[in-house]
Amino acid sequence: MDGILNIYKTTGITSFDVVRMVRKLSKMKKVGHTGTLDPLATGVLPICLGKATKLVDYIMDDFKVYDTILKLGFTSDTYDKEGTVTKVNDVNVSEEEILNVIHSFIGVIDQVPPMYSALKVGGKRLYDLARKGIEIERDSRKITIYDIAITEIKIPYVHFKVKCSKGTYIRSLCNDIGLKLKCGALMWNLERTATGAFAKEDSISIEDLTEENLKDHLISMDTALHRYKKIYFHEDLEKLLINGVTIKNPLLISNIPDKELCRIYLKNKKFIGVGMKNEIGFKIVKLLT
Repeated sequence: MDGILNIYKTTGITSFDVVRMVRKLSKMKKVGHTGTLDPLATGVLPICLGKATKLVDYIMDDFKVYDTILKLGFTSDTYDKEGTVTKVNDVNVSEEEILNVIHSFIGVIDQVPPMYSALKVGGKRLYDLARKGIEIERDSRKITIYDIAITEIKIPYVHFKVKCSKGTYIRSLCNDIGLKLKCGALMWNLERTATGAFAKEDSISIEDLTEENLKDHLISMDTALHRYKKIYFHEDLEKLLINGVTIKNPLLISNIPDKELCRIYLKNKKFIGVGMKNEIGFKIVKLLT
């Protein structure tokens, strides 16, 4: 059983809980998720089974969309309502100021990951250090906020939808918005409504998934990689391709874009993997047969 399940994670469980539940229902050992959601958060969590676990990095690399609620006037150690409140401030900001500050985060920005995160520094996860009361300096990382749409402002609450790159911490974004507004802010609610092509409206709640309907909701590996161009080769080249041989014949690869991941098919429409063309030639980088 190879493919991806578009799971909707409910609140109160971890991403690893979802993996364990799918592993039990599918009776498969190879099961992996494609991007952690905090227990507080809900939303889309694609789960890969079998050979599709080789695609985790590709699916994680796609954009994310979140529906977010932040609460102004408060700061917490975890940057969300689950943490210990460390500061309370009066909220003396206008809607115009809120709009301007939030929209100022659109684009490529530097973001410092929160201490309460699963990132490792020096071989130790940050949240393990944070729970011991240890805070260390974290390097900022380049992330991209593609768009932010504010849907409602009812001070102290602000509702907005954000489309962003992988590696974005919405908790950190909320905290940074609060710092810029000089009144503090924490993430009050979070729902991931999309991970690339995996959307909320097409998902199945983990609570509704059963042994009987699991296969009905399994998405094929090549469908999950829809954003990559399809490339077809003759069946005679199958052995060379699956053995990692570089195809150099210009007649076979001249129409393939350089340095772009592509889905590789044989003329009989058999999907065999993901490949890329460089200055030497074209070869498979991820075999999926």
